[in-house]
Amino acid sequence: MSTASRLISGSAASWVQIGVTVISQMALVPLYLSHWSVVTFGVWIAIQTLGSVISILDLGHQEFLAYEFLRIGTTRRPALSRHLWSGISIGILLSLVQLLIITGLLVTGALPYFLGKTDVANPALIRDAGIVLLLQGITWLICTSMSGLFFRALAPFGYYPRMAWWGLAYSVACSVAPVAAVLLGAGLLITGIVTAVTGLVIALPLYLDLFRLLRQEQVRFVRPSLRLGVKNFVRSLAITGRVLLENARQQGVRLLLAPLAGAAGLAAFSTMRTGANVALQGLNTVVNPMMPELMRFLHQRDQARSEVAFGTIWFVLVAVMAPATVVFQAVVEPLYALWTRGKVPFDPILFATLSLTVLVYAVVQPAMAVVRGNNLLRPQLLLSAAAAAVVVGGIVALVPLTGILGGGLALLAAEVVATIGYRVVAGQWLRANGLHWPARPFQIALASVWMAALAMGAMIMLPQLKWLILLTSLVLLLGNAWRYWQVLPTLATEHTIRMVSALPLVKKLFPA
Repeated sequence: MSTASRLISGSAASWVQIGVTVISQMALVPLYLSHWSVVTFGVWIAIQTLGSVISILDLGHQEFLAYEFLRIGTTRRPALSRHLWSGISIGILLSLVQLLIITGLLVTGALPYFLGKTDVANPALIRDAGIVLLLQGITWLICTSMSGLFFRALAPFGYYPRMAWWGLAYSVACSVAPVAAVLLGAGLLITGIVTAVTGLVIALPLYLDLFRLLRQEQVRFVRPSLRLGVKNFVRSLAITGRVLLENARQQGVRLLLAPLAGAAGLAAFSTMRTGANVALQGLNTVVNPMMPELMRFLHQRDQARSEVAFGTIWFVLVAVMAPATVVFQAVVEPLYALWTRGKVPFDPILFATLSLTVLVYAVVQPAMAVVRGNNLLRPQLLLSAAAAAVVVGGIVALVPLTGILGGGLALLAAEVVATIGYRVVAGQWLRANGLHWPARPFQIALASVWMAALAMGAMIMLPQLKWLILLTSLVLLLGNAWRYWQVLPTLATEHTIRMVSALPLVKKLFPA
């Protein structure tokens, strides 16, 4: 499979995953609530959340090893095998620790305190919740902890799209199974059992495929090294810390806005942030499949192909995201009123600020990929801490003065701080390894962000000229996209044309 085909396949799987997530969040909730009480549904959600929190150490360990596998590459298979099987041993130990934690919650009677309003949860429901949580821990051990590392070990060999489709199949099955159980009248316990069994059923063909691919790529079993495993786990704690800080940055906004802006302000902020969240997920559908390819090019010290990877991400920003953001700013207000039934007021400045936050996040993605892909742990932790501090400090200082707009401004300031930091660190790493930062394409991509910001600001200040401003800004943005296309290396433009030509719709419209 060619690079273009891998990127398209991986992105397609990610887009379908987004669709599944949106449907799960919006369409399935009424189904649950029509068969369960609010308390039971709340306990079900709390179980999922608690399981995610308990497994965060294992997830940080997996993410660290994912980048180690990409750094090792395909030419040093013995080293890859040592890291893989040493990681598997640590992953199993972490999963067993998770099971011990869950057991401790059950034995000590502490579980109800993590499930919300315990005064309305009867003992039978708490007992069922404990069993479901325990089943979730067992399923994690068998279906996720080990397979997650196998997934990541195969990524350097070009199997990211295949693993993404497997992940999608697992996600769909584990979303549909509990819904089917609930529709058939199952309670919390039976629904949890059905979900766990479904995960185990999917895991069987998954592992058969994984072991076949590992044999095919000659990634053999080696005796795990406890020393290497512990060393990698200790280093992965920085990744876990970064994830915790980033979660605090995102979720901390809600925690701080609630007392400062009230429930109505929090609701308005959250609803206006929905579009930005979807845009972020869409951006990740391009970035995540690109990561294995980018790391391969960087480790080969291939400047031209590295710029192809950088250019693909920035081209999405310049040609798609920036113009779409301006168009959406122009048309969103009546759509927003229809969506919220007119119950949540629309703030055009806040909406523009949140949209701009996504564009700033997009422009720094190549630099972030360099830093994260090479497991530069200290800069990641420091930059995440700095961004989190800016968010918290900004909200505390600005929300009393500007309302919920202060939350958006704080998020934007944090992204700017992170962008500057990641750009500096990535440039230093590239220079130290005989490569250089593609300054000209970066400046043009940054210009698109500024154009979009100025266009949205002009539409807010001069609403009577909105459509003229929209037309003018689109002409400028498309002109900047053409300018960007002109400075791309020939290899990058050829790669983009191949990617577009490989799209199924394009093949049908323009057969070879």
